[in-house]
Amino acid sequence: MKSLTIKSDNFNYIEKSFREWLDVLGYAPSTVYNMPNQIRELFYYLEKNNLNKIHQLNSKHIKAYYEELKLRYNTRKGGALSNAYLNKHLQALYKFTEYLRQSGKLVISNIGIDWEADTAEEITVLSQEEIKELYKVTYGYNENTPLEPFNYRDRAMLTIYYGCGLRRNEGYNLDLSDINFDKQLLYVRKGKNYKERLVPFNKTSSKYIEEYIYDWRPQIVASKKEEAFFISQRGKRMDTQSMAIRLKLLQQRTNDIYLQQKNVRLHVLRHSIATHLLQNGMSLEKIARFLGHSSLESTQVYTHLIKAEKQNNELTQQPFNNIPKYTVEQLHEDER
Repeated sequence: MKSLTIKSDNFNYIEKSFREWLDVLGYAPSTVYNMPNQIRELFYYLEKNNLNKIHQLNSKHIKAYYEELKLRYNTRKGGALSNAYLNKHLQALYKFTEYLRQSGKLVISNIGIDWEADTAEEITVLSQEEIKELYKVTYGYNENTPLEPFNYRDRAMLTIYYGCGLRRNEGYNLDLSDINFDKQLLYVRKGKNYKERLVPFNKTSSKYIEEYIYDWRPQIVASKKEEAFFISQRGKRMDTQSMAIRLKLLQQRTNDIYLQQKNVRLHVLRHSIATHLLQNGMSLEKIARFLGHSSLESTQVYTHLIKAEKQNNELTQQPFNNIPKYTVEQLHEDER
């Protein structure tokens, strides 16, 4: 996309201006980079049709471009494009028309292109009661046996991924030296895009972490020199696949049939704490800092989750369950 040559000085200027507009509004760096490149494809299409001024653009041109885009890529790929890919282009088109309107350059009537159906899996967010059920089964199971240290490790795992909202790999890279009990802060050294941050934790979380580190971790660690927070049964740093398996075991030990049927992963715990914090009145800005989001764009997804859940409850009177599919791509972008 970026390699496409645009001859029109007017289009080149608009592309640069659109990029700056996104940046000023605080969009994520990936969005600031990708959206103008996607709009460059639109400009390339317009020039092929002898249009080289932005004031010549209207909704019919955009619709025709989008249909041509689908046909062109379907032919090239030998099959239909993923709907998520097409929706990214649609998002860029809608955002571009918003930029044109707000900047006073051009007002385009609603382009009227429907979003493609999302074929991705549904995202699951657990209720606070379901989180309590997961904690509950870390007590009393194999109590006073050689397996007891792993109950405390599982409780610490829930605390790190739910109570502290860490991403999967952030938890994997966590070391003992990253935890400050005096200030109740957890230091994320290897966050997404190599960003560092400090994450606060409360007294209850401090208790669970402290019990695991001082009372039970020494019983399973192979070497005193091992700095990893999570220790496997082999006594070394525990990998994320093993953590995911432990989480599944906790899920199946609960007496909640509905919880047992959900697609519970480590990142679901992160989605859940973010949703619960927002439900309890925490501002988006504070939640964004807590989660380590580079902009509010990612965090705003959770406002849509809550609105959708409220509407769903009004219609079905069912407990907090699966979240609508249209949010999947944005949420999965955060997972790595």
